[in-house]
Amino acid sequence: MSNTQQILAMLRSRADGDDDQFYSIALQVAAAEARQGHRRTAEEIREAVDEARSARGTRASVAVPFAAPRGDLEGLLDLREAKATLADVILSDHLAGRLNAVLLQQRKRDWLREYGKTPNRRVLFVGPPGAGKTLTAEALAGELRLPFYIIRLDSLITRFMGETAAKLRLIFNETLKRRGVYFFDEFDAVGGKRTASNDVAEMRRVLNSFLLFLEESCQVDSLIVGATNHSELLDKALVRRFDEVLEFALPSADEIRAVVKSHIRPMRYPNIKWDVVVSAADGLSQAEIARATEEAVKVAILEERNALKTADLTRRLRERQTMADAFGARRMTDADDA
Repeated sequence: MSNTQQILAMLRSRADGDDDQFYSIALQVAAAEARQGHRRTAEEIREAVDEARSARGTRASVAVPFAAPRGDLEGLLDLREAKATLADVILSDHLAGRLNAVLLQQRKRDWLREYGKTPNRRVLFVGPPGAGKTLTAEALAGELRLPFYIIRLDSLITRFMGETAAKLRLIFNETLKRRGVYFFDEFDAVGGKRTASNDVAEMRRVLNSFLLFLEESCQVDSLIVGATNHSELLDKALVRRFDEVLEFALPSADEIRAVVKSHIRPMRYPNIKWDVVVSAADGLSQAEIARATEEAVKVAILEERNALKTADLTRRLRERQTMADAFGARRMTDADDA
C-alpha cells in the first residue's frame, strides 16, 4: 500500500486545487504497486487517473497561464492562440504517425517519468516553404492545449556581442518554468554550420549556447520545435540534439485533392476532373494550392455561382505556377550576380 507521506501529499494537493500534482502522486502510487507485484491495482489507479483527466478535458495537462509575455520577454515571444489540431493539417500517414507518437509521449509524460524516462520534446521540421510546418507546430499546441509561442528572430538576433546568447537564455529559462510549445521558425538563422564561410565568432557562440540550452533537463516538458527550409545549412551537432527530425514534402496526388477539398467550401464541385487539377498543382506547396483554391472560390462567389468547375481551379493553379517560376528565376539570377 502507499505510504503515509504520499497520502498526505495527495490531500494537500487536493486542498490547494493542484490537480496535476494530485494525479502525479497517484501515478507514483501506481508505480509503487506495480513494483510490489500488484499489477491489477496499479492498472486500476492509472485508469482512474485517465478517466478523471478526460472528464476535465477542457484543461491543459498542467496549469498554464495563457498570458502574453512581459518584461524582458516582450518582443522576443509572440503568443498565438492555437486553434488548429492535426485534423486540420494535410499530412502523409508516415508523418502523422510520428507526430502522434510525440503527442502520446507528451500526454503520458507522467507514466514515463515513473520509470525514469522523459518524453520526446525537441522536434525539428525540415521541408520546403508552404509545406505546413508552422501549422503543424500550432496543431501540436492545439492537441496538447498548451500556449503556442513563436520566437521572434528579428528581436532575438542582434549585432552586439553576447546579447543574442543572453536573449536565448531568457527564452530557454521560460521553457523550463512555463509549459508550452516554443516555435523557432527559419531555424537555420541560429543553427547554421559553424564552418560556414559567412560565419562570425558571435554566431558560433550563439550556436554553442543553443546546444547547451537544448541539453538542459526540463521538468515541465515544454516542446521545442524548430523549422527550416534549408536543412543543408544546419550544424550537424545541433541536428543530433533533436529527439525527432521530421521531413515535410510537397503534397502527393491524394494530398492535393485533400487540400483542395478542405478549402473549396462553400462551393459544390460535382464535375471536377481531379487528374487535371492534380496535374496543374504538381510542384506547388500546400499553401500555394490552398490560396489558389480560395481565389477560385472568391471569383465564383462574386459571379454568383454555387459550384466550381475544373477550369476555375486550373486557371488559379497555373497562375501560382507562373508566380513560383518567376520567383525561382529571380533567385537564380540573384545567385549568379552574387
